[in-house]
Amino acid sequence: MSVVTIERKVLEKNDELARQNRELFNKHGIFVINLVSSPGAGKTSLLEKTLEYLNDKIKVSVIEGDVQTDLDAQRVAKFGVPVVQIVTNGGCHLEARLVQDALAKMDLKGIDLLVIENVGNLVCPAGYDLGEAMKVVIASTTEGDDKPLKYPAMFRNASVLIMNKIDLVPYVNCRLSELKRNALQINPKLIDFETSCTTGFGIKEWSDWLITQSGAAKK
Repeated sequence: MSVVTIERKVLEKNDELARQNRELFNKHGIFVINLVSSPGAGKTSLLEKTLEYLNDKIKVSVIEGDVQTDLDAQRVAKFGVPVVQIVTNGGCHLEARLVQDALAKMDLKGIDLLVIENVGNLVCPAGYDLGEAMKVVIASTTEGDDKPLKYPAMFRNASVLIMNKIDLVPYVNCRLSELKRNALQINPKLIDFETSCTTGFGIKEWSDWLITQSGAAKK
């Protein structure tokens, strides 16, 4: 019982900080997404392709979460966008306090879209609100089509599903229709996209959706 009580207090504190983050985002009219996936699903590659497309269309900033290195932040910085790295030193997820600390290092004026790339993990990030407008979960075809059934909390708490690496479907044991069906079984309200960072398929549709959502956040 004491363990449950401590966990509840931790989440309550996190939710309060997330509320403060959300108020700050709303004040500046920033659309914020929390990008989540298991390791190797292609979060950073998708982010690179997205930034390439969004160049000169909207102003984007990035918060990078990683267990150890700042390698992903270096990749993102090449696109000329402001980026702040959070190194969790072994922590399996980002928390609202870490995001709040990162925001203190950013100039939020004029930002249209803030992307928070979470630590590669489909378990812990599911229960932590960072103040984002939406969680975006990436499921790679290389992981098979049963990922939503194995990690239902993440797919239940997400608003968007990106089925990535679809160019590899002929070579892996994954049926896109089954992956989508399993995800929608968990969360029928999921907005879904199919993408390939190798061929560029679906990047325009996904990025245009971000532009639309960012514009709506300004109103």
